[in-house]
Amino acid sequence: MPTAAPVLSAHTPRESGSPAALAGIRVLDFTRLIAGPYGTMLLADLGADVIKVENPLTGDDARGLKPPSLGGESSLYIWTNRNKRSIAIDLRLPQGQELAQELAAHADVVVENFSTGVMEKLNLSYDTLRACNPRLIYCSVSAFGRQGAFAHRPGYDPVVQAETGFLSMNGFPDQDPVRAGPSVIDISTGMMTSNAILAALMARERHGIGQYVEVTMFDDAIALTGQYGMNYLMTGEDQQRPGNGSNTAEPVGLFPTTNGPLYLTCANDRNFQKLVLEVLERPELAQDERFRTNAGRMMHRKELHEVLRGHFRERGREEWLKRGHECGVPMGLVRTIREAFDSDEMRERRLLSKIPHPTAGEVPNIAPPFHFSETPIVNPVAAPLLGEHTDRILTELLQASKDRLAGLKAAGVFGDRS
Repeated sequence: MPTAAPVLSAHTPRESGSPAALAGIRVLDFTRLIAGPYGTMLLADLGADVIKVENPLTGDDARGLKPPSLGGESSLYIWTNRNKRSIAIDLRLPQGQELAQELAAHADVVVENFSTGVMEKLNLSYDTLRACNPRLIYCSVSAFGRQGAFAHRPGYDPVVQAETGFLSMNGFPDQDPVRAGPSVIDISTGMMTSNAILAALMARERHGIGQYVEVTMFDDAIALTGQYGMNYLMTGEDQQRPGNGSNTAEPVGLFPTTNGPLYLTCANDRNFQKLVLEVLERPELAQDERFRTNAGRMMHRKELHEVLRGHFRERGREEWLKRGHECGVPMGLVRTIREAFDSDEMRERRLLSKIPHPTAGEVPNIAPPFHFSETPIVNPVAAPLLGEHTDRILTELLQASKDRLAGLKAAGVFGDRS
């Protein structure tokens, strides 16, 4: 069946004259792919001037991950690099390294997620850069940390999911574990990165000091094992993946209706009583000794699910959902990405828009997941073309003359950029 991208409205601009939370903060961004760029994009959304330093030949590795693409740019790159400026520098050349050092002297934050040891080889280590900028906040993002036996191990999101036990908690207990589809470790590591940098900026504001900050995907994924990790520490028992259910509460899971499944979560006895009395109108279930408490429901989950499935199959999911929402029972439709992005909730939250792009004309935009009454997020600007702002940045920050720019270009510092 032919498909077409959804029609999006133009972004509604922020209130004119409102300050931005991070206005005046400059971030020198050496990151690529997802975890680092997502974190620096959140800072850019808050008003930081994020300067993305890229290889002049290939740029961020994410640029090459196609299809899909618009205007020659991959969806992954467009997704994680909003509100940034791009400068193309060949960091293998001494002149390129010197240029990056000069830019770092004008930065509040440096963020990198190269393999361990690369920044040292490029003469851009924390020790090197803080010598000329003591108030610098320098954040390293890696898979397993910069020190110790695993510092040189490469790591991508699915590998870290596997190594930390996160993957083992996804899927059904009688089948192989399943990775989370979206890059949740990369995304959450990016969120942790922005959190850590914001804390370091606050510390500098209060104590006048710069510092080295480290965020690792392994540590982040361990945090995301949530209660399952704590369950193991408290009991010594390995944890079993719950499929679509729960290891802590019942009833939780998918329940078929006449026209598709619902997802139901009853996290306590009060939710269960509302479900059986007000939604299903089955008072006998409220009095059944097997189901009156969560402990009883956990012990008799198979029987409970069989009973509930029989009742849910009597009507359509929209009717059940309406009843559940009216009674305050947590339940929802099981949607595809298309259904979720076309939903009333998405329109109500105004998360989607379109913004101008220099080669594609327009690209979709997904708003960040936070809102501020007095310092609203900045108006979104599409991810930059490779090296789009090179001359402007060097002229603005370093007062580079035309002769210097011409000399750097002749030396190949900007690659083959015309």
